[in-house]
Amino acid sequence: MSATLTVIVPAHNEERGLPATLESIAAQTVPPERVIVVDDASTDRTGEVAVGHGAVVLRPPYNLGSKAAAQNHALPYCDTDLVLAVDADTVLAPDYIEKIKPVFEDPDVVIAAGNVQTRFTRTVWERGRSIEYLFGFHWHRPIQQLAASPMVCSGCCSVFRRETLEGGFPVRTIVEDMDLTWSQQLAGRKAVYVSDASAWAADPETLPYLRKQVWRWISGFMQNVRLHLPRLVTRKPMLATWVIVALVEIVLAPVWWATPFVLTLGMHAPAWRTLGWWTGGELLLTLPALMYAAHRRRLALWRVLANVPFVYLNKAVNLYYAWKALIVELLMVPLGLSKGLLVYEKGR
Repeated sequence: MSATLTVIVPAHNEERGLPATLESIAAQTVPPERVIVVDDASTDRTGEVAVGHGAVVLRPPYNLGSKAAAQNHALPYCDTDLVLAVDADTVLAPDYIEKIKPVFEDPDVVIAAGNVQTRFTRTVWERGRSIEYLFGFHWHRPIQQLAASPMVCSGCCSVFRRETLEGGFPVRTIVEDMDLTWSQQLAGRKAVYVSDASAWAADPETLPYLRKQVWRWISGFMQNVRLHLPRLVTRKPMLATWVIVALVEIVLAPVWWATPFVLTLGMHAPAWRTLGWWTGGELLLTLPALMYAAHRRRLALWRVLANVPFVYLNKAVNLYYAWKALIVELLMVPLGLSKGLLVYEKGR
């Protein structure tokens, strides 16, 4: 018998984005048994929109403060085999559930998520994020899946076995999706990346929102490093390898970015030559994956390439907050000089 599934949509002031999300859920070729929207102390029409789309609406007596807490509020109302957590600004492909359900025929699989891309490419920040997603979901994720060690099942569209959520979505870190992905693999269970299941997320349109989101994401990554890395090294060494590589990239990124200036100013090399060498290295590392991604997503290659320059704005933001999170979460927190990031702020 096919596994049953409940969709949980945590929502705080999501009147604008929620209709498209609920319409995409209603259009699934394999429909869920129930759709629950947690209207987490919204001050707009979020609850009315959800009711109008036929969802079961839960209204906590006060703002719960995070996505994980809102999802936990809905868990007692879930009696299905699977739970699909969807962000209130994420749109699923019509066959998302159909594509992702079969992986749970393996009893060891407890969490799975699909390929996430950007819904909009209107601002420079969205255009830069589109390149990050195209590269990450068509290069990093497939390699990690081949090694049976995905770094994260994206929280905007992850499916979980209900029995693994008996203790609730974890609130000990600021990013529950990565925490669950790592902790379940440490427990000997499987997390799976399903490349054919597609979803589109609305990403930050402005720099202030991007900064909030990146700070939360990277702080959460560092919190999970502090919490899980020692055990990953001994129990899940391949996943530990991806984590360590990510940390090394953060540490060495300033060196790579400074190389053209060092060679030009310190070694008096021609500026055009050093910049050409640096740019060539960047393109060699990114273009093949982007060309493949454009082919897989059926995107015009010229449109993808036109967005490449904007990714460096995003990378600059990422690098600043990566170093900040490294210092705060991996140095200051263990020394008792900071409590780390504890307050969940929306990135959009």
